[in-house]
Amino acid sequence: MHQVMALAMVCLLVAPSILRAQNPLIEDEIEAKVEALLQKMTLEEKVGQLNQHSGSWDVTGPVPAGNEYAQRRAELLKKGGVGSMLNIVGAEATYEAQKLAVENSRLGIPLIFGYDVVHGFKTIFPIPLGESASWDLKAIESSARVAAIEATASGLTWTFAPMVDVGRDPRWGRVMEGAGEDPYLGTQIALARMKGFQGDDLTDENTMMATAKHFAGYAFSESGRDYNTVDVGTTTLYNIILPPFEATAKAGIASVMNSFNDLNGIPANGDSFLQRELLKEAWGFGGFIISDWGSIRQMINHGYSKDLKQAAYHAITSGNDMDMESQAYQNHLKELVESGEVDIRIVDEAVRRVLRMKFHLGLFDDPYKYSDTDREKALLYTDEHRAIARDVAKRSIVLLKNDRSVLPIGDDVKNIAVIGHLANDKDTPLGNWRGRGESGSAVSLLEGIQNAVGSKVKVSYAEGYTMSTDDGVFNRALHFPEDDGSGFAEAIKIAKKADVVILTVGEKALQTGEGRSKVDISLTGRQLDLFNEIRKVNDNVVVVLMAGRPIVEPELYEQSTTLLNTFHLGTEAGNAIADVLFGKYNPSGKLTMSIPRAIGQIPVYYNHKSAGRPSPGPGDEGSVFWSHFNDEENTPQYPFGYGISYTTFEYSAPELSGSTMGMNETVEVSVDVTNTGDFDGEEVVQFYIRDRFASTMRPVQELKGFEKVMIKKGETKTITFTIDKETLSFYTHKGEWVAEPGMFSIMIGGSSDNVQMVELELLD
Repeated sequence: MHQVMALAMVCLLVAPSILRAQNPLIEDEIEAKVEALLQKMTLEEKVGQLNQHSGSWDVTGPVPAGNEYAQRRAELLKKGGVGSMLNIVGAEATYEAQKLAVENSRLGIPLIFGYDVVHGFKTIFPIPLGESASWDLKAIESSARVAAIEATASGLTWTFAPMVDVGRDPRWGRVMEGAGEDPYLGTQIALARMKGFQGDDLTDENTMMATAKHFAGYAFSESGRDYNTVDVGTTTLYNIILPPFEATAKAGIASVMNSFNDLNGIPANGDSFLQRELLKEAWGFGGFIISDWGSIRQMINHGYSKDLKQAAYHAITSGNDMDMESQAYQNHLKELVESGEVDIRIVDEAVRRVLRMKFHLGLFDDPYKYSDTDREKALLYTDEHRAIARDVAKRSIVLLKNDRSVLPIGDDVKNIAVIGHLANDKDTPLGNWRGRGESGSAVSLLEGIQNAVGSKVKVSYAEGYTMSTDDGVFNRALHFPEDDGSGFAEAIKIAKKADVVILTVGEKALQTGEGRSKVDISLTGRQLDLFNEIRKVNDNVVVVLMAGRPIVEPELYEQSTTLLNTFHLGTEAGNAIADVLFGKYNPSGKLTMSIPRAIGQIPVYYNHKSAGRPSPGPGDEGSVFWSHFNDEENTPQYPFGYGISYTTFEYSAPELSGSTMGMNETVEVSVDVTNTGDFDGEEVVQFYIRDRFASTMRPVQELKGFEKVMIKKGETKTITFTIDKETLSFYTHKGEWVAEPGMFSIMIGGSSDNVQMVELELLD
């Protein structure tokens, strides 16, 4: 224990100078105010700032006399024993809670109010995995901006988003919260979401603190099972997992939440390497670290801490600043300091970080600035916000197939059959982690189609299949739904008469998300059976797949002719899908997570390393002695970066401004992209590299840039990417950031599996 505290003290001595040099959160005026306040604080008041508690009663009324838990929370608030509250929402409620803290405690230090504002607050946007498929950083930033405006109008000052975990396993339910499998794209999206939440000035009442989570490796939980152990190598850690955290930390993100998992056998919130050496020292992070819900206490379950007191010691000395709902600091930190086991300077450093952010928010100038009921009434769920939600939602839709050119639906179509439970579901489109979105408030697909066609087209609806009311908690209904197929007859009847059938399949909202890991991520119940029956009676079947994760269902993908992957699109889902169906918007989304052919392939991802035997050798056709499955292809059903349009794009061969490049030089690679189809459309032009030979094995492809560009039909645009030393650099297995001389393949195309290549040599 003494060695751990010694390391913490070394980091404390080094970190302040690094912080001042690197982090935009460090301002001399604020630092002076923090130091002045810190000098006035007692040990009890310092410990109080490091505790976060969840709301446990209606704070707009009296504390319930019989509720011991609520009484205890209220007393802690009054004496400055709480630094932050979560799950107290609303201008009136946050005002009353803030009043308890500010007007009763000795120093009147205000509270920060946190909440999971993941993909919208009252106006709900696409789930983050869906939104990432837009590859539209401006749209992604705008959705976070609207969420911040609405959340701050309801008294909140802090969101536990964005989740920046790079995820490769769709069995893990929380892939719906992230941006997919690529660290470069994930980093750009993380920065866009952070900018949307925090803006340029946290004192602006329309901005709020953002949180990069979960630090680190949570998406690599074994078997895709939530809260499970993680075992990854250093090259994966440095090159795949850490980049979004490093970028947001250096850009000034306000907080980082650590993860439930261990890394190298050490629980994340007891890991000095992650929290002190990397985040605070090497990256100069200026905000504060918060544990995830109860995770400090859970170090006991990990077998790492023998009791809550030792868990508190491990967490605070390792760099975890605030305790969410473990009560470890509240119960034990004071005695740990008084006994000499924890140096007061370690506590001071943590408190300093929390106070810094409260000054940045402007809470000391006006503790009640975010608790304005008039502002709350004016800014929630507005027409403007819904219009933005519709725009982001339509940009997030991925067209996977359009073999018969059924889409877009033309004016000649006079009879549409809409089939499937999910088509008339007004709740599922909201997705999981839907903030304060009201259940059943989304525009359903059926409503969206009816809104689009009015009385000009006959729209018939049949439920077809039924879905379990399962909320994601394990039960037999999830695996053996009670669907006797009695709805098939009506669905087939209207399908026979229709010019076009819109068939919805997929998952309900709460079948993905935290605690919703699954071993079987195929379609549940009799959805696939109905699909097969419908396509027997109508050739023009448009499948709309609504889900929070990639769905493994090869028969659906292979036998369908027209297929839209819409994810869970939020408040305006039905209208956004209708915009695409009827050609008001030409789909431009691209997958950010590969869709497996089979569950046994998982994880399958584009930026894998090459095996020693990647394919049969010359003359060895038919040999089994190479890296493959005997019963399935190696490739995914649909790869990262894939998505088609109503138009077509033709790429020229990429051209380099030079075939060699020195370490301090730059080279440009350009490609001409021509819209060769009949519609104007947006294309995501993707730039990849491959380091052919290096001191550490490199992936077969790495995304290094992209540009989403509108190209009118018949038009050609030249897209140029700049390559420099940083573009070609990587982390070695020792964590060293290097660029090594050698040959690089430069690839550009419209998908990771559809690129053209040119070779570049990096000179020493």
